Amino acid sequence: MEDVFNRNKIAMILNYIIVVFVIIATITMFTGFKFMYGQEPVLESSTFGMFRFFTVDSNLLMGFTALLLAIQEKKLLIGKITKIPKIYYLLKLMGTVSVTLTILVTMSYLGTIAPGGIISLLQNSNLFYHLIIPLLSIIAFCFFEKTNIIKFKNTIYGVIPMFIYGLYYLVNILIHIENGKVSTKYDWYWFVQKDINQIYIIFPLIFIITFIISIILWIINKTNKK
Repeated sequence: MEDVFNRNKIAMILNYIIVVFVIIATITMFTGFKFMYGQEPVLESSTFGMFRFFTVDSNLLMGFTALLLAIQEKKLLIGKITKIPKIYYLLKLMGTVSVTLTILVTMSYLGTIAPGGIISLLQNSNLFYHLIIPLLSIIAFCFFEKTNIIKFKNTIYGVIPMFIYGLYYLVNILIHIENGKVSTKYDWYWFVQKDINQIYIIFPLIFIITFIISIILWIINKTNKK
């Protein structure tokens, strides 16, 4: 019981840290404030333009779900509740899957094609969005929020945020095709710059990858204890 108590306490602390970092990163990007100088930052936009990025949206979702679960974990620690409702774990799964996709895409894809390389994607607010927050989220969910309450069939919930964003991105591309091309103004992740038909391969592929991420996180998260 003491081990479970300590895990919940660490999870709560990590979740509150995540919330603070999301707030800091969001304010930093929204205002255009820069605290790092060197490589020219990539995939940054101040004010409301920032919300077109999945990076920002996934981290905001992560911050929201981390706050909700931290509150529940606090109630559990002080004895106000005896069990955290399943909905909070499902929301946390959705948030964690989303930021895990963010860090994986950043490291394996965007970092290889960005003009300044991976360093340009780890500047200012994106240092939190692309690296720190995703890593903290994965650690919290996989090692300190272990539970059997999430079932395999629930792993599909982890795909929902990406699916909704994917529909938005897809429509945004389709309505801005000119002479078989789409400007990087509308294809900011450079998915269809070589061939517009790649859209029919990339989006199903990302859906499958996201689902695999959700399953892997679920496997690591679940405990063998009854």
